[in-house]
Amino acid sequence: MSYRKGSKVWVEEKGEGWVEAEVVEAKDRSAVVVLTSQRKKISVLPEKLLPRDTDENLGGGHVDDMTKLTYLNEPGVLYNLKRRYALNEIYTYTGSILIAVNPFTRLPHLYNEYMMEQYKGVQLGELSPHVFAVADASYRAMLNDSMSQSILVSGESGAGKTETTKLIMRYLTYVGGRAVLDDRSVEQQVLESNPLLEAFGNAKTVRNDNSSRFGKFVEIQFDTSGRISGAAIRTYLLERSRVVQITDPERNFHCFYQLCASGKDAELYKLGHASTFHYLNQSKTYELEGINNEDEYWKTKRAMDIVGISRSDQDAIFRTLAAILHLGNIEFSPGKDSDSSKIKDSTSNFHLQMTATLLMCDPDVLVSSLCTRSIHTNEGIIIKELDCAAAAANRDALAKTVYARLFDWLVENINKSIGQDVDSKAQIGVLDIYGFESFKHNSFEQFCINFANEKLQQHFNEHVFKMEQEEYKSEKINWSYIEFIDNQDMLDLIEKKPIGIIALLDEACMFPKSTHATFASKMFRNLSSHPRLEKTKFSETDFTISHYAGKVTYQTDSFLEKNRDYIVAEHCNLLSSSRCSLVSGLFSSLPEESLRSSYKFSSVASRFKQQLQALMETLSSTEPHYVRCVKPNSVNRPQLFENQSVLHQLRCGGVLEAVRISLAGYPTRRTYAEFVDRFGVLVPELMFGSHDERALTEAVLEKMKLNNFQLGRNKVFLRAGQIAILDVRRAEVLDNAARRIQSCFRTFAARKEFVKTKKASISIQAYCRGCFARKMYKIRRETAAAIILQKHARRLLLQRNYHEACSAALLIQSCIRGFIARRYFSAIREQKAALVIQSFWRKRKVAMLFQHYKQATIAIQCAWRQKLARRELRKLRMTANEAGALREAKNKLEKKLDDLTLRLTLERRMRAAGEETKLVEISKRDKIIETLSAECAAAKLSARSEHDKNLILQRQLDDSLREISMLCSNKILKAEEEKENSNLKNIVESLSEKNSLLETELSTARKNSDDTMEKLKDVEGKCTRLQQNLDKLQEKLTNLENENHVLRQKAFSITPKPLPEKFANSISLTNSEQKRTFVRFLLTQVGYLQCFILFF
Repeated sequence: MSYRKGSKVWVEEKGEGWVEAEVVEAKDRSAVVVLTSQRKKISVLPEKLLPRDTDENLGGGHVDDMTKLTYLNEPGVLYNLKRRYALNEIYTYTGSILIAVNPFTRLPHLYNEYMMEQYKGVQLGELSPHVFAVADASYRAMLNDSMSQSILVSGESGAGKTETTKLIMRYLTYVGGRAVLDDRSVEQQVLESNPLLEAFGNAKTVRNDNSSRFGKFVEIQFDTSGRISGAAIRTYLLERSRVVQITDPERNFHCFYQLCASGKDAELYKLGHASTFHYLNQSKTYELEGINNEDEYWKTKRAMDIVGISRSDQDAIFRTLAAILHLGNIEFSPGKDSDSSKIKDSTSNFHLQMTATLLMCDPDVLVSSLCTRSIHTNEGIIIKELDCAAAAANRDALAKTVYARLFDWLVENINKSIGQDVDSKAQIGVLDIYGFESFKHNSFEQFCINFANEKLQQHFNEHVFKMEQEEYKSEKINWSYIEFIDNQDMLDLIEKKPIGIIALLDEACMFPKSTHATFASKMFRNLSSHPRLEKTKFSETDFTISHYAGKVTYQTDSFLEKNRDYIVAEHCNLLSSSRCSLVSGLFSSLPEESLRSSYKFSSVASRFKQQLQALMETLSSTEPHYVRCVKPNSVNRPQLFENQSVLHQLRCGGVLEAVRISLAGYPTRRTYAEFVDRFGVLVPELMFGSHDERALTEAVLEKMKLNNFQLGRNKVFLRAGQIAILDVRRAEVLDNAARRIQSCFRTFAARKEFVKTKKASISIQAYCRGCFARKMYKIRRETAAAIILQKHARRLLLQRNYHEACSAALLIQSCIRGFIARRYFSAIREQKAALVIQSFWRKRKVAMLFQHYKQATIAIQCAWRQKLARRELRKLRMTANEAGALREAKNKLEKKLDDLTLRLTLERRMRAAGEETKLVEISKRDKIIETLSAECAAAKLSARSEHDKNLILQRQLDDSLREISMLCSNKILKAEEEKENSNLKNIVESLSEKNSLLETELSTARKNSDDTMEKLKDVEGKCTRLQQNLDKLQEKLTNLENENHVLRQKAFSITPKPLPEKFANSISLTNSEQKRTFVRFLLTQVGYLQCFILFF
């Protein structure tokens, strides 16, 4: 194909697969220079390029059906999916095939009941692509044609096959369900079978957290009214090896982890955490993100309830699962002989006992079945001991067999519970099976999976080609049989007898001494000439098969082991005798001829081939619908599209093969109206005539001298590449027309531009003049407005200043009045305090004088009394005749003197307490002196009376003692008198000392009173001076109040008027000077206050 400058093309790139490009230079037929979307210029061969649709042709950059692409090729399909995926449009048609790209995020708006109702009964293609549309198309075809349908869902692990299958089943139960649903309806049982089979058949792999490890074909049966009447499930190729062997970060089947997290049920079966079991701890992944194993366990039990599995059978199922886990923890150690074995330790013995208890069998028989083999010969039975490795392999074989049979039993019971409608005339089958797989290491499982995909691809090719031919027939065009790549030789290589790969593998498995090396050598020896089989360069046992999706290299290391499905007689006998009905039902008794050997061989590959053959027969009797699931990236992230990975999946899924088959016929087809609308420009002379669209189409094709086309009833069919030739010629015609139109248009545009420019210049001039006039008017108006604003602004400023001055004056006046009032109040209070102080001082002064005179009087009285007492004492001495009376008088006087002495000491102590208590002490002393004076007077009276008595007694004594010697009496009297005189002298001296002390105290009190009098006089002088200052300030305050009153009256009586300019400055200066004057006045007043406070 030739390309011209500007052609849109696809160019192959190593990292991206294909990239968009545009031809920038066509040198010759041997090289073309293109500019890629990364702005790189490269030179490539024309045959390395593929034509590309422009965005205008696609109508928005993408189409919902690949057949609408003008150029239906590999990069066109890839980038159309990529653009739609970026818009969350995950579904795209390729004819009748639906391609579903996994979004890796929830899109609930796509799958709610509203969406199911929208697609109900709608023709395929009327609405946007959706899995509900495919499900509805199959349902309507079944009702209308009374023919069974099938929906084949395929794709690699993680592409979303299981979810797509569940959505299809959900839609079918929606449209085929009954009005009232209960928990045990057929529809509910069909839906709940999905989570149940997922628990026992799904596991985490490297690519997918919920990968189906088995194939599934669900047949949903309908009655004549389109209601679901029954269902059946078939399963294929369960990955049994996963039970005993997993790699990190994969997991075993979900049901084991659910059971370990089941709480009380796990305790019942003596189960711990998943990490404690050998079959589970080979990988360190025990939990899945966002999944709770305990919740999933109860969901699984609920699903069992809904599908009709009894509680006793449920208990038996979980007992069997727990037994498998305990069985995996049994370890072996060498026995007495080197080729024998025994249970290793007490821990292994505990797990052995638990396995026997859960399986309800004899533990000794279980040990024997694990560690020995019995061989039946003509001579009898030979018991063979097994070494540790063989015993461990025997243990794993038992675990795999028990789990596989339990899974088959579960599927069988689900089918029995749901029930099949034998009277059903039509059904819809949904196939969920592995997609094509090609890894670095490909084993027996990949071989079987790819064999199944080869079978399905053959069915797919036949169906797609058949649809093409039916359309050709409906359009009544001439066509001949078109060859396409048939993979029958590939199928013969695998399954043909007697030298197919499966036949050779079964033959090798029948011989115990065969190895993978002998199997590989025999395969190469018998099939070396087959074009699809290759021998690898670096391994003698690996082989490569050229599948439809590409070459895959298989490693035969474990082919023989995985293909052998031995039934060990000891295992069968052990478990068939179990007391658990479910376990014994899994293992029926072996026939007599099988007892001759301990092993009964069954080929996994041959059984899978038979299942596939039955499946193909079923699919051949149905009308198929295809859903190809695509995984956009390997990291399971949304909005990430890896071109190379998707391209590989499209090739493996047969999508590009379908495109290739379409290209083998007439891939490009257009209705006559569409063709004429696009290519009618090639025959302009006929466009305006009365020709019909078919004639115009034929005229275009004849003018272009194209031969590879067919004219149908409503469409024109073109071979691959013909539409590109038409597009090139159409582009040339449009280019020539565009240039002619451009020249005419430039002339017209230039003339129009000149006229437009002239009119515009006139309009601009008029507009400019108007703008200038409006601008001048605006300036003048703004000037006048500015003058008015300035006038009002000046008035407002002056008025504001005046009001501020008035407010300041009022504030100053109020402050001054408050200050003067407070000062006046303070002066009055101080005057009153001075009067009180003066009155108290005068009182104090008079009291002190009184006390002074009183003390002096008392001192004089005391001295006078002392003198009188002495005089009386002399008289008494001279006249006393009786000693008793004198002694009594003397004792009384001594007592009085002691009292006086005591009172004087008390008065001295009281004086020391302070001046405040002097008045009280003086009053007390006055009272004491009064009492003393009264007592002295009484003593004087008593002394006189005693004197009189003494005179009388003396007279009597003189009369009675005259006769006594005067000398003796005189001596005695003299001695006594001398003693009394000495005592009296001492008393007088003490009294004189007391008087002297009282006199000194009186003198100090007089001095203190003089000092206080002088201070009082000074305070009185200061008070008088303060009073004078207060009078002066009062006069000033009254004057200021009078002036403020006059100013206030003037301010309120006179309204403000604009002042002449010559007074403006003086007013403002006067205002500031007034402020300064007021500040000075305040400072002087503050000074006066400070002086006043200091003065006090």
